[in-house]
Amino acid sequence: MIPTYNCAQYLGETIRSVLDQDPGPNLMQIEVVDDNSTQDDPAAVVRSVGQGRVGFFKQARNVGHISNFETCLNRARGHLVHILHGDDCVRPKFYEKLGQGFELAPEIGAAFCRQAFVDASGRRLSFSPLEEPAAGILPNALLRLAQEQRIMTPSIVVRREVYERLGAFDRRLACSEDWEMWVRIAANYPIWYEPEPLALYRLHDASSSARHQLTAEDMAYTRAAIEIFRAYLPDAIKPTAERHARNAYARSAIAAAGQMLEKGDVSAFFAQLREALLFEHSFDVLLRAARMFVRSGIHRLRHG
Repeated sequence: MIPTYNCAQYLGETIRSVLDQDPGPNLMQIEVVDDNSTQDDPAAVVRSVGQGRVGFFKQARNVGHISNFETCLNRARGHLVHILHGDDCVRPKFYEKLGQGFELAPEIGAAFCRQAFVDASGRRLSFSPLEEPAAGILPNALLRLAQEQRIMTPSIVVRREVYERLGAFDRRLACSEDWEMWVRIAANYPIWYEPEPLALYRLHDASSSARHQLTAEDMAYTRAAIEIFRAYLPDAIKPTAERHARNAYARSAIAAAGQMLEKGDVSAFFAQLREALLFEHSFDVLLRAARMFVRSGIHRLRHG
């Protein structure tokens, strides 16, 4: 299921990456679900690239990406569901390798792989950290996934019955809704991990994540996600998971503040710095924030 919104310039590559490993219509549904794009024509891309193999559904009005994801889930007919953003891609053997996880461990609720991060032009930037050296059920999955967002949406496949039992993505979150969902699943099912980087997650300024970063809403919703999923965690791991998560995203917000400062966006700089302090008031975070604040003063002096 391929949700889209004003990203048709990437959609052809996304569709081709799926069609290159298409097992046929009897085994895989491929459908683009568009959130009423206004700046481009995803239907034309589907007609051109999909050649009748790819379905297309357009929302009657813009419903927002969370509701559009839910439409994807409701329209999905398969036993396994893969939500692939319209600006992301999968690499060869993605479906084969993750499918093996469900065959070898029928008790799992989801399977995910390592992902590569690419820029707007598709240039490789980095890889996500290696979780385990070999494929298999991820040890201590709930603790590990609750400590930090480790799974980008294009890299995970979920059993349809898991969504049916646990529900769709949380509408209270405009960001980090995926992180909350993966923790929710890990609290109820084992998770399979594939170490080969078989999914490509695209970073670009027009993405939803990039837009929310300018107001630091990305971090505000991350804090909200932590508050929501802490209820899923057993008491034995809750303090460790929450402490690690808050520290990780305090540091992430400080790093984002530095990026905003380099771009000259002072408002975004202070918004991210504020979020860092809302995550955690440890000496380390306060020191990092103070250094960043001094850096902002030097930056203003140099650039007027």
